[in-house]
Amino acid sequence: MDCSLCSGTCADADLTPLLSPRLSWLWHAVALAADRRGDDEMTSGNVTLTAPQDAAERAAAAGLVGGRPLAPGQTRRLDLAELTGMLRQRSPQLTPGVVAAHALGRRLAVRARAKQQAAAVRQQLVDRLRTGIEQLPSYLGLDADAVLERLLRTGAVARVLTGEDPDGLVDQVLAVLSLLPAAGERVDRRTLVPGRPHALDEGLLPSLVLAVMGVSGLRPREAWSEVGVDIDDLVGGLIVTGVHPERWVVPDGATLTLPPKELAGITWASPPALDSWVFVTENPSVISAAVQRFLQQPRPEATSPRVVCTSGTPSRVDCDAIAALADAGWQVAVRADFDTRGLQHVRTLLAAAPAAKPWHMNATDYRASVRSAAAAVGVVLETPWDPELGAEIGRRGVAAYEEDLLEVLVLDVLTGFPSVTRPADTSPGDPAGAEGCSSPRVPA
Repeated sequence: MDCSLCSGTCADADLTPLLSPRLSWLWHAVALAADRRGDDEMTSGNVTLTAPQDAAERAAAAGLVGGRPLAPGQTRRLDLAELTGMLRQRSPQLTPGVVAAHALGRRLAVRARAKQQAAAVRQQLVDRLRTGIEQLPSYLGLDADAVLERLLRTGAVARVLTGEDPDGLVDQVLAVLSLLPAAGERVDRRTLVPGRPHALDEGLLPSLVLAVMGVSGLRPREAWSEVGVDIDDLVGGLIVTGVHPERWVVPDGATLTLPPKELAGITWASPPALDSWVFVTENPSVISAAVQRFLQQPRPEATSPRVVCTSGTPSRVDCDAIAALADAGWQVAVRADFDTRGLQHVRTLLAAAPAAKPWHMNATDYRASVRSAAAAVGVVLETPWDPELGAEIGRRGVAAYEEDLLEVLVLDVLTGFPSVTRPADTSPGDPAGAEGCSSPRVPA
């Protein structure tokens, strides 16, 4: 018959004398050591005892702890092998851990054993991953040690273990990885899990595939693109007005969304003049306000708004398309919100299109944008185009948004020329200035 306190080794053993209340201090010490060690038998090693103050309690344990009588508060190392031998004179399978469990009325080492079991399961999963990764195509360039360190550090392995079928999930991840293409080739994401075209749309499976490949920090579309996988080329892209692909005919003030399919390798229509500007913004509110103002107040001399909106973080295709505007002869002005992501957006766009100019993206513009209820900003990135901007955001610690400069931005868009303040070391003959279009307009 199974025992709820031990593995059944208490059967046919008379534990009554050993469970005297006067021996509770002894079994309590054994139980604490068992919990620490994860050992519910306690048949080897030592336990340090501290003798109780009560003489009757010390005397009750005299025959079990050996040696001379204990003094109050005296410590003694109890040899568990010797104690086991004494107990087995009563029953051949009896152990100190069994007696301690019955004395305290609970199983011993439950948490430690659970941790040990969890660690063993985790190690089995890690070993399974290691074997699978080492068998993947070499062109993926995966180092099993580096991948496993990353998965453990980021908690990806822990997330797998919380699933219903960790082994099955690992098998699915490895199967998808085995189908990723070599450099220069592309595959459709919907074909990577046969019979389940949407299996990689969301959830743990796709996140683990991207984590193994080391691209999980990117936007999903960009992350998949990095590993040669196409999601689709019809969703996302850029919102534009006033600029369009070559040979397209678009009415003034019309707003279009150009999906990745149209942006890939795009050739833009040439600008009407050498100094024609196009304004790149992060938020649709800017392009919307500019178009609305243009349509409400049509004037023969009014310039059609020329705005490109990334609607958040620009993808690589978006960046390449914006760089292509400069290649086509457009003057490109770029900006975004004054927050961590916005600063990163501008850095990314300026890296992709070195000829582009920051637009209302300096410390003065930031100070003019900050509102009393501003949200806290996260990590403050360096702003090479204006080092004072990053320093000022760091000092204030709050974000500011494009909507806070909306009137100034719309005025620039409708006049077709970004407001410019020349740095002190720039000669008056330099129309763009070293910092480009980055400060509020100064009325003529």
